[in-house]
Amino acid sequence: MENHKLAGPGTEVKIFDPRDASTGLGGAELTDSSVVQRNGQWWMYLAGQAAGYGPPDLYSASLAKGVPLSALGWKLTRSAAGELVPVAGRTFSGAWDNEGGRHCPSYVKGWEPCNSQWVERIYYAGAAENLGGPYTIGFLEWDGERWVDQAEPAFSGNEDWERASVFEPNLIYHDGKWKMWYVAGSNPQDYLVHGYAESENGRTGWSKHVLFAPPEMRMFDFCVRERGDAFDAIFSRVWSLKEVAPPPETGLWWCTAGEPSGKFSDWSRPVQIMTAEDRGWHSGPFKPSFQFQSETEERALVFFDGVYRTSDPGPFPFAFTLGCLAISLPRRISSGSPPAA
Repeated sequence: MENHKLAGPGTEVKIFDPRDASTGLGGAELTDSSVVQRNGQWWMYLAGQAAGYGPPDLYSASLAKGVPLSALGWKLTRSAAGELVPVAGRTFSGAWDNEGGRHCPSYVKGWEPCNSQWVERIYYAGAAENLGGPYTIGFLEWDGERWVDQAEPAFSGNEDWERASVFEPNLIYHDGKWKMWYVAGSNPQDYLVHGYAESENGRTGWSKHVLFAPPEMRMFDFCVRERGDAFDAIFSRVWSLKEVAPPPETGLWWCTAGEPSGKFSDWSRPVQIMTAEDRGWHSGPFKPSFQFQSETEERALVFFDGVYRTSDPGPFPFAFTLGCLAISLPRRISSGSPPAA
């Protein structure tokens, strides 16, 4: 893939940083946002560690009801005592997501044919025994009053190229199908590959898992949003922290398509919208989740994870942050060339 010039410029804002008291985390580490408007209010679902250690869980933040989407003003959901409140308990799911925690949430609303009704779900990756996986993918479902965990995961790796671990789900519901793009493989083994599958109910009957992007591309997340009569996708390309410096293709990329295809070749030629340049509070952005204020707007807010090196001793001297990029994205990209900056 050629490294095209940026579609920007854009404006970045830091939202959460565990070592920056002004961001209100109080030592917690929250990233992996999934941003959605529900009942006239913007919500952000996050994964992280409330105390900065231990198995991650899912948490939430929101803007005041009726307030337009913004990078600023997010209020974390806390108890009366000020503690972060997980989105859901582990009444049923502990067997597959307890010891290794819950990671990388993805909100989606779709049709459940078994009950003939629309349902809201937060898909996520869970690990039964270890923080580093292997992972399966399941969901929480809204019952009208609360998010309810499930006794079993909904999706597991079954192909040799998945190496028995699937995570980083990104889903939409379109044309009668729950469509999922996901990562497979292992970070410790420095092997990541991107897959795609779809299902009529989002729980069972998944189609054959197909390779969406090869391991040499190091794609990590493929977030899709419908805009008017077409679809936008923003994805990240990551690098190994063992490398001296990230290659130029590391960062966030944007592409478009007329339909949300499970074949990467059906999408337009991607344009890089953020590099891995060290901004101090982040470098090498990943896990994008974006929204447009309306179907006619070009301005998008792209929420993303960042990482920076710390002086801590030990095998992982890094801290994770959450930021937002405000950027204008044209309606469509031609297949032949990127838009002008």
